[in-house]
Amino acid sequence: MALTTKEKAKIIEDVSDDKKNTGSTDVQIGLVSKAIDKLVLHLKKNPQDVHSKKGLIKMVIQRKKQLAYLKKISEKRYLAIIKKIGLKK
Repeated sequence: MALTTKEKAKIIEDVSDDKKNTGSTDVQIGLVSKAIDKLVLHLKKNPQDVHSKKGLIKMVIQRKKQLAYLKKISEKRYLAIIKKIGLKK
């Protein structure tokens, strides 16, 4: 369920202005969001997978914290990343 190198590169290209800036909050939110999407698909097929559910909850909490941080730093970037990823406010 880990993201492949090609998937990560595409997310970095879509979300970030600079391809080398892989540690920015925007990129981290994009990567976690993609991992969440993949894990949700896995859990739809395997609803009894308790360990993956715990991992999903941790990832959602991590993304929520990162979004709160980004909103505090830059409202403009926060709104842009939400629009790019397709999240609700």
